[in-house]
Amino acid sequence: MSLDALKREAAARAVALVRDGMKLGLGTGSTAKHFVDLLAERMKADKLKIVGVPTSEATRVQAASLGIPLSTLDETPELDLTVDGADEIDAALRLIKGGGGAHLREKIVALASKRMVVIADETKEVTILGRFPLPLEVIPFGLDATRRSIEDAFKDVGVKGEMTLRMKDGAPFRTDSGNLIFDAHLGTIPDPERLAARLDSVTGLVEHGLFIGIASGAFLATATGIKTLGNVA
Repeated sequence: MSLDALKREAAARAVALVRDGMKLGLGTGSTAKHFVDLLAERMKADKLKIVGVPTSEATRVQAASLGIPLSTLDETPELDLTVDGADEIDAALRLIKGGGGAHLREKIVALASKRMVVIADETKEVTILGRFPLPLEVIPFGLDATRRSIEDAFKDVGVKGEMTLRMKDGAPFRTDSGNLIFDAHLGTIPDPERLAARLDSVTGLVEHGLFIGIASGAFLATATGIKTLGNVA
């Protein structure tokens, strides 16, 4: 089975959690895209009435094109469930997100939800976080000063690695909020909680891609079936 097919299998398990009347956070990325597609199909088949809050402009466009009713956190501040992908996930449900550049909005939406369920294929499961570069969304003003502050934070917690400005089509990548992203190639993050807490104190860093204590459960699609982590009920 291809990776894309595995992603769709994980998404299908998450769609089965949706109940009539739910307020849903709609994630961003290739696996979350499958969830939105399958959600639209189930809405039509079972005549479900739900409302979705998208975590990115890309997801908003996709969901709107499929006829999924949409809202914002200002209009719908409390959500029942957010379903989203991950770039890495460990056994403690700690995540690295932000490969698509949407981790700021993804974290805001997830924290506004009663629970967050992750959907991913088996390649995203790791023993120690850090193989995937850690995304760091920063404001454009004072970029070099913010970079130095982030590097100081890394030194304080004993991690190091190259930090590169994310580019797209020959220009700096811009998030939906108009910010830039540094990708930190750390290799391993032995203490994600400590690093997350230290990064939270860096002025100019809008949000990092460490999701600690946010996900309640996960569906990981493997070649031999769906692996469940945490509480997905």
